[in-house]
Amino acid sequence: MLGLKLLTDPRWANIAESNLEEILTDHAWCEQKAATNAITIITYNSEHEDLVTSMTEIAIEEMEHFKMVHDIIKERGYTLGRERKDDYVNQLYKFMKKDGSRNDAFIDRLLFAAMIEARSCERFRVLSENIKDEELAKFYRELMISEAGHYTTFLKFAKKYTERTDVDKRWKEWLDFEGQLIQNYGKKETVHG
Repeated sequence: MLGLKLLTDPRWANIAESNLEEILTDHAWCEQKAATNAITIITYNSEHEDLVTSMTEIAIEEMEHFKMVHDIIKERGYTLGRERKDDYVNQLYKFMKKDGSRNDAFIDRLLFAAMIEARSCERFRVLSENIKDEELAKFYRELMISEAGHYTTFLKFAKKYTERTDVDKRWKEWLDFEGQLIQNYGKKETVHG
């Protein structure tokens, strides 16, 4: 469904499970960044009422996820560490078109967000199916469903508001780029690492 070119090796879940405090801290910050991204999309595209409504809902939901992850961190006696840089997301950001028209940049920002949500959804599936911690396996299954909804929302708005970008063609370029990029990841206890 997601169209990803390379699926995560299930053994990555063992790496993640070997340091739950690290994966949970990284995950919490991913949720915060996703909320910030939705707010940024609102800031630059406030003329689209339906988009503002949906992005507001996503921002709130992402912060609810942040709270849920933070609650798990506290319940387990862990500490929320400092924000982590996400090299995977930074590499995707570099691929995003920033020249061209305002609309071109808007559409690519939506596709950038869709790509991150697609990979996060896939990683949450791997965690839900492969970690031994039953509480976290259930938690990640529920989040996987939510991320899939976000992914489709971003793609829907890209197709709705494009003025000249062939969204299907550009999405294929995103998938091809990400398929090459992700080959360098899957070795760390981070959501995208």
